[in-house]
Amino acid sequence: MTNPFGYEGKRVVVTGAFSGVGAALVELLAELGAAHVTVLDVRKPSGPVDTYLETDLADPAAIDDAIAAIDGDVHVLFNNAGVAGTRPSRTVMAVNYLALRRLSESLLDRIPSGGAIVNTASIAGNQWPEHLGEITELIGVDGWDAALDWCDAHPDLITDAYAFSKQCVQVWTMWSSRATGRRDIRTNSVCPAPIDTPLLPEFRQVMSDKIIDWTVSQANGRLVTPREVATALAFLGSDAAVYVNGVNLDVDAGFFAAMKTGQVDFSGLS
Repeated sequence: MTNPFGYEGKRVVVTGAFSGVGAALVELLAELGAAHVTVLDVRKPSGPVDTYLETDLADPAAIDDAIAAIDGDVHVLFNNAGVAGTRPSRTVMAVNYLALRRLSESLLDRIPSGGAIVNTASIAGNQWPEHLGEITELIGVDGWDAALDWCDAHPDLITDAYAFSKQCVQVWTMWSSRATGRRDIRTNSVCPAPIDTPLLPEFRQVMSDKIIDWTVSQANGRLVTPREVATALAFLGSDAAVYVNGVNLDVDAGFFAAMKTGQVDFSGLS
């Protein structure tokens, strides 16, 4: 009997695998029997990777070069790479949203029927309904530079570039899933709570210790681990999720569910 969670025979592309969730993901994919793993990152990962393509995901030309260098089919594309809000806003929007979109659109014809695109978003993007009109407008902007110019023209939305970029990822996941689903290719995202990774100090710098620690306290009292996020990503990329499409899956120990049902304690923020 075929293991629906397995990756035997599958060729996989992962962005951002030098550390954190991406590093945990390539380890997990090896355990699950992935046939070939290609990684796009600015730094070479030390994990079980078959092909490493040095790629600056803030540079569309570098992304296009990487796309041209990827061999064969891509059964699952994991758009995992991301940067924190400590970087310039244009860099955050480029890496977190535009690179993800460019890879997804450019590799779509290489993904066989039954394949998947899995994006790493964040619960920081869960406020997307408040900006759906603007995000939909941005999705309609044609071209990399034009999209960044649009962001420059909307500074009120980019006061927290990381959160807005992840709102865009969540909306893009839902918006694009209609077209990919018609091709029997699923598009979903994972939306983690604060993760215990080397990027956490940068998130604390931008969001503050108070916000991060309060979020953790209102979940289950600890940070989510890279392995736990990687497991959710691998599930959405596997045949076990064959009828899951257009979903932004919160991996937050119930934090957002408690938030939406009025069960969180805001006193820790005062």
